Amino acid sequence: AGGLGSAMALAFAKEGARVAVCDLRGATEGALALTQQGFLARGYAFDITDITAVKGAMAQIASDFGTIDVLVNNAGINIRKPVEEMNIDEWLTMMKVNTGSVFLGCKYAIPVMRKQGGGSIINISSIGGLVPDISQVSYGTSKAAINYLTKLIAVQEAKNHIRCNAVLPGMTATEAVEKHLSDKFRALFMRHIPLGRMGQPEEIADAVCYFASDSSAYTTGQILTVSGGFGLATPVYGDLADQTQRR
Repeated sequence: AGGLGSAMALAFAKEGARVAVCDLRGATEGALALTQQGFLARGYAFDITDITAVKGAMAQIASDFGTIDVLVNNAGINIRKPVEEMNIDEWLTMMKVNTGSVFLGCKYAIPVMRKQGGGSIINISSIGGLVPDISQVSYGTSKAAINYLTKLIAVQEAKNHIRCNAVLPGMTATEAVEKHLSDKFRALFMRHIPLGRMGQPEEIADAVCYFASDSSAYTTGQILTVSGGFGLATPVYGDLADQTQRR
């Protein structure tokens, strides 16, 4: 209902979708923001890590809308600690929220999609699931697991006409980034983004809409980075770029 989620919900609504806005908190408000603009949306408040709650919510959404054509798994948290500082409870919490939520969303949406003859699943991972970080361990691991889970589901469910792809945002201009990352860190990070800026939530939403649409009907199991080129260049890109600019 916030950050990337609200941008995606709005993008889908603009394309004519009926949107089920799901969140632990704020789902009702998120749906209301769409309906006030004339779009069709409903809010569903539940804990994405609660098996019973997820199962019930998926059944309710399928009943209310008559179908689940597209599932976007976007829930996620971050505990930025290196391995020696993270305790096992924190580690398991990260895995439960970031990876477990994707598993549960797929587990209870896939039977609906099979019954209706197909669907599209888009998992929101992160560039951090491809490029190792020096300041944390669990976030990148959880996102890397999402990438592989995406491929597994794509292969296993292709026979049921269910596609599964992942979008991996880089640093994006969300409230979370503004709140939790210092100006110094953001500036340092952007030195290594070839396009030289943060992404916008709407740009991530556009990639998600592509995977949901018929334009990607022959595309499944793909891991798409939307990161301005971060991780693409040599690891010393930022230093080399500075030297080039000084010449």
